[in-house]
Amino acid sequence: MSDRPDPRPDPAVAAASPERRRNAALRELVDEMLASIRTAANRDLWTPDERQQYESELALIMNRVRAEAMNREKGAS
Repeated sequence: MSDRPDPRPDPAVAAASPERRRNAALRELVDEMLASIRTAANRDLWTPDERQQYESELALIMNRVRAEAMNREKGAS
C-alpha cells in the first residue's frame, strides 16, 4: 500500500459541473492537492510541542498583521 494519496477526482465533484473539466492539467493538479489534504487530515503531521510552537508563531504573525492593518486604516482616514 502506498503512502501517496489517491489523485483520482471525487465523482460527486466531477459530475457537478462539466466546465470544471476543460483544463485537464489544472484539474489533475487540484485533484492531487485535494487528495493530499484528505490524507493529511487523517494523521498528525506535528508533535504536540511542534503544534504549540507553530500556533504561537502564527499568533505573533497575526498580531503583527492586525497591527499593520489598523495602522494603515488610521492612515487612510
